Amino acid sequence: SASAFTTSPAGRVSTSLNIAPGETKASEKVVQAFADKPEEDPEFDALVKANFPGAINNRDLATRVVELLEEKGFSPSNTLLATSLCADELARVLEDEFVSIYGNNFNLGGLSGFPFAGNTGWGAMSAHVPDNGFCLTIHGPHVGITKDGLIGKVERSGIALVDNCCGSAIAASNYLKGITDGSANINPRIQQFTDFQQGAVQELILPFGKRLARAGERMRELPYALYDSQEVMVTDIVNTGKGSIKQGLAVLGGIQINTAPDQLDYFHPLRFDYYDSDGNLVENMLPYLR
Repeated sequence: SASAFTTSPAGRVSTSLNIAPGETKASEKVVQAFADKPEEDPEFDALVKANFPGAINNRDLATRVVELLEEKGFSPSNTLLATSLCADELARVLEDEFVSIYGNNFNLGGLSGFPFAGNTGWGAMSAHVPDNGFCLTIHGPHVGITKDGLIGKVERSGIALVDNCCGSAIAASNYLKGITDGSANINPRIQQFTDFQQGAVQELILPFGKRLARAGERMRELPYALYDSQEVMVTDIVNTGKGSIKQGLAVLGGIQINTAPDQLDYFHPLRFDYYDSDGNLVENMLPYLR
């Protein structure tokens, strides 16, 4: 259980751990992280935002998140980054951008971005936060969009064909669609260990069958349904483990929007909460990201 990883302050040996050594401010690291990234394409930016109102590009996201967290004392040397993002390599884009700011991340996620590490993973992660330090947790599913606005597909580097994104989410959606229209062959071994995570994704999306069936654009609605399912899990994990928070915890949740290699990726922030050292939710910072 997560309690197995709870460490009492008494007798704890301080390691003075630096997650990202050096004195460079996080805001300066943002500039470095995006120095070689493409510039914003106004036409494509408008296309993304027409399909995902509220989305911002990753450069703007990182800039705003870091500015807000610096005001609360987060720095590269006292912050542990935790992520619950999909296993897809495209999900690493956002993750790597924040890793370049705060240092190596603790991975809580699996297929479609669900926090499959659970309470035990959260407990282990919390024990790795620097003494008197902070944790930034980023979570959410992802979806692709092509240059011509096709949702659920994306151009990938080195692959000629436009590919599905997110493959796990689309497979779960197809399974669910088969159930709702009566054509599915229900798999009684859905939880077999050789494909345990995908089986769990398919079960966790079951309550959203009618919502997706009624959606005008199923692929656009799919990541939001997945997010709502994940948010229940993330909130439960955070509430169960918030007693292990040290100086403070920020939880950033939303939809990753993956794009072609020569475009900036985007993120639709849906949650940005700050918890104090007592585990109290003290500020909703989401309005500052919009």
